[in-house]
Amino acid sequence: MSAGTKKKSSKLTMTKYLIGAILLIGAGYGGVKAWPLVAGPTLSIDSPAPYATFTNGIVSIEGKAVRAAALTLDSTALLRDQDGSFSSTRTFPRGGSILTFVATDRFGRTVTATRSIFVP
Repeated sequence: MSAGTKKKSSKLTMTKYLIGAILLIGAGYGGVKAWPLVAGPTLSIDSPAPYATFTNGIVSIEGKAVRAAALTLDSTALLRDQDGSFSSTRTFPRGGSILTFVATDRFGRTVTATRSIFVP
């Protein structure tokens, strides 16, 4: 093998590695940017705690819905901040109530969370 052939082969190998690295970086970047489209919405409820008791019937509702186009509590819309945080205060009658939260993304995928509360 001549010196010119070795040099040409070395350049070709280096080019292949460079192209491979660029493709790998591009695929990683694309995966990071596509994740919100693939992941669907997430919903976390900070308040009320599960099975909480409220003596006066006034319930503070707080949480966060990420990647959600719409959020409802018992079929009533809840407003969210830009980061997905929400807070509201509702009054419930005496007895047990089940609160149903539903977050829906722009593709129609939903996630549901429930909280049972009691007002004596």
